[in-house]
Amino acid sequence: MQVQARGHNRKKFRETCETVVVNGHGGLLILKHEIDNGEMLVLTNPETLEEQECRVVFLGELGERGQRVGVEFLTPAPRFWGLEFNEPPVSGDSTAQ
Repeated sequence: MQVQARGHNRKKFRETCETVVVNGHGGLLILKHEIDNGEMLVLTNPETLEEQECRVVFLGELGERGQRVGVEFLTPAPRFWGLEFNEPPVSGDSTAQ
């Protein structure tokens, strides 16, 4: 995935990042650049060139490969990653007490 954002130093950057976990609402990435919580970024899927605006919602520890960064799409985009996600069935049973 390609990421474009402003780093901790407020300078714009672009990098190719690694995805750790993805879902229809966002994902967990590993970024080499430091970024602030709440920062906005744009992810680009290199296979489809689709872009998705995201907000940083989690910052993990800085490690050898980079920093774990949790992002949330501004609007749900279950097809962005090129995967099919199985949503859990919604139960209509209201007898649970």
